[in-house]
Parts: sequence; structure tokens; C-alpha cells
Amino acid sequence: MSITTRFAPSPTGYLHIGGARTALFSWLLAKNKGGHFLLRVEDTDRERSTKEATDAIIQAMAWLDLAAEGTAVFQSERFDIYNSHIDKLLENGHAYWCECTPEQVEAMREKARAEGKKPKYDGRCRERGLGPGAGRVVRFKTPQDGVTAFHDMVKGPTAVQNAEMDDMILRRGDGSPTYNLAVVVDDHEMGVTHVLRGDDHVANTPRQILLYQAFGWDVPDFGHVPMILGPDKAKLSKRHGALSVMEYKNMGYLPEALVNYLARLGWSHGDQEIFSRAELVELFSTGHLGNSPSVFDIKKLEWLNAHYIKEAAPERLAALLPEFITEPEGLKLDPAYLASIVPLLQQRAKTLVEMAEMARFFLLPTDRLVYDEKAVADQLKPEARQLLTELLPLYEAAGDDSDHKALEAATQAFLDERDLKFKAVAQPLRVALTGKTASPGLFETMCVLGKGESLARIKRALAL
Repeated sequence: MSITTRFAPSPTGYLHIGGARTALFSWLLAKNKGGHFLLRVEDTDRERSTKEATDAIIQAMAWLDLAAEGTAVFQSERFDIYNSHIDKLLENGHAYWCECTPEQVEAMREKARAEGKKPKYDGRCRERGLGPGAGRVVRFKTPQDGVTAFHDMVKGPTAVQNAEMDDMILRRGDGSPTYNLAVVVDDHEMGVTHVLRGDDHVANTPRQILLYQAFGWDVPDFGHVPMILGPDKAKLSKRHGALSVMEYKNMGYLPEALVNYLARLGWSHGDQEIFSRAELVELFSTGHLGNSPSVFDIKKLEWLNAHYIKEAAPERLAALLPEFITEPEGLKLDPAYLASIVPLLQQRAKTLVEMAEMARFFLLPTDRLVYDEKAVADQLKPEARQLLTELLPLYEAAGDDSDHKALEAATQAFLDERDLKFKAVAQPLRVALTGKTASPGLFETMCVLGKGESLARIKRALAL
């Protein structure tokens, strides 16, 4: 059976980790069944919804490769449709007009609390047969007995006594439709068969099921995914990593790493941690979604990102790297040159930001290379300088196309003649070439820099 899922964000802010995970699970559910994944923008809050946020959400979904099919549905363009369906409920007796003020409704709830009852609207306008009027709302006539039950795809069998539910408002006093009504109409008209969303919507589901039944429509399957917590088990916040998806892009994470991490944040397939996109699609099922909150772990995300950086094609990383290089003016950013640097850094970098920082000494011209003062003092002492001076003719005589093994062998022969260990020149040479004491392999670095640049840097170091 072909299925249709949807992601329905509110554009009152950027797409955050929780929303991205919901979108991913919905996308995977659809793709696993060969179905369709749709996007609905729930922009009925006209004061807080912005085009900037809408564009940012769509951009983040595209970066994660979760683009929806077809044209996005915007709720702000569908008010006439919602109101026509509310009118149908009024006509068939499933809804009624109510003139109770918010203050009166709150008084009803306070009275119920004082009596130990469920605090809700008491239904006083339910059978009055009122019509439209200034400030009046339309309420749903919730059944007063029986049970509304459904099988949650994540939580299992779920049931609510109808008597526990309010006669919810369908149309506000200003004529605007409410969330539960709009969602049901949209999901029906979009052909949505399966709804995966956060468990903050659990309480809405029985109400929405009653609306489906009142309209005589098929009820979709519902599933509610537990929230994401910070490492301290508190609600995920910015201090834990609850940033917008595009912030993770700016921090140097690859989209496939974030997708893999989010998939494992509440879903599992045995003990497997690393999944290709194709594996996620093939293996995903709601039966393997966890029923407990997940804990966000930035270290695990870094570990996954490091894995995907190691696996990525150097040419792809080279194309991404310039975006993360600060003060690029005057740096050598030729794509082919960057692609020759990347393999030296892939085993070391956890993010593209780290890789860009590691790559910086490769990109600077000799006269702009910054030398660490302590490294120079510790490593470029007179005896080390003498050895570098004696090594220069050896490197000058080397061919322009010498590989790192040839350079290493020549250096080792030079040391053997003097009965010296490699460490006698390793750090002095590294400081001369890179300005610091940590770098990729010495001779691989020399090959990437090229003969001319390597010699120029050694000579400059000797002149310090």
C-alpha cells in the first residue's frame, strides 16, 4: 500500500533539531513504503510567521536532502476552505455557536477544579441553538460518552474517555479557524495516511480523530515521537545544542552526518550506528522507534561527522572548504590545490571548521606564515638551524615531482651519515614549514606545498 506522510512546521522561527528529526522520520517512513512526503507550512499565526523563517525551513530541508514532493501547502491561503468545512459541521449538528466569553469559560474551569472535576467548558451553549453573532465562536460537539481509541505507531494502544475532552473551539471570535480543525482538513485533502509528529501532540490526536469521524473521513495512522533531552536530562535548549539546522552547517557538519545522527536519536536497528541514506530507507520502521526521550550528545555527532569527513571525496570537501576559511584574501584557494591538501587532513578533522583551520598554513604565502614564538624558541636552536642549512642543498637538488617517500629517504640518508635520529630534524623542519609543532606528515606536506614554497619557508625560518 502506498502511503503519504507530511511535515508541517510553523514558520515562527528556524528549523531546529527536533523538527528536523520529525521531518526525517516522516520522510523515511514514506520512502520505506515507496510513498509520498509532503510539506505544509502552518502559518496561521500572522504576527509571528515570516517569509524569512519559511525560506530558512525549506533551505534546511533541502540541505538535509529531505525536500518534499510537489508544491508546499500554506494554511494562510486556505481560510475559506476551513470555514466552509466548519459550516458543514454546523449544518449536520456536529458543531454549535457559543457566546461565552473567555472570562466565563475560565470561571467554569475554576469551578470544576474546586469540585475536583476536569477543568473544561461546561457546554452551556451546546443546545441553545444560537446563530452567528459578534464575538461568538463555533465549538465542536464532542460526544459525552464512549472512548476514542487508536493504535499509536510509537506508543502502542492509546485511549481517552470522551467525557474528559472539551467542546473545542473550531472558529474563533474573529472568524479564524483553530489548529485542530485546520490540520484535519489539510491532512484529509492532502491524502495524508500516516502522521508522525512530536509527542506534544498526543492530546490533540483524540480530538482530531473525532473530527475525522464527524466528517465521515478515513482516519490516518498516528505516531508520536518522544522529545529530545539535553545531557542533563532537561528539555533540550540552545546550551545543549538546540540550534537551527543551518547553524550545524555553519559549524562544519556534513548533512549526511546530521541525518545519520538524527536517525539514531530515537530509532535503532540492532547495534548499528552508521547508516547510508539507502540503508536508512530500507531499514526504517516505526516499530523500532523508541518510546523514551532521547539524549542529545554533541560528541557522538562529532564522531559521526569525523567518519563522514574521512569517507568523503577530497574534491567535494575542497569545494566546501572555502566557506569556512576566515580572511581568505590573498590565500591560495585553487580547487585542485585544496583537493591535494584535503587527504592530509581528513583523518584528523572532526568538522570542516577544524579542517579549514588546519589547512590555513598551506594557503598562506611564505611572507604571511605566522610562526609560533615558543615553537621557534624550542625547536629552531643553533644546532637545528645548522642541520636545516645543510639539508637545503639536498632539497634544492630534488626533482620538482619528487614524492614524499623519495624526500623521506633522502632525509633519512642525510641523518644516517651523521648518525642522527629523525627527531633531530623532524620538529625543526615542521616549524620551518608550518610555523607550528603539529601538522600532517612532514614529507606529504612538502609535496603539497611544492618544492619552491617548501624551500622558501625553510629559508625564511632560518632568517628569523
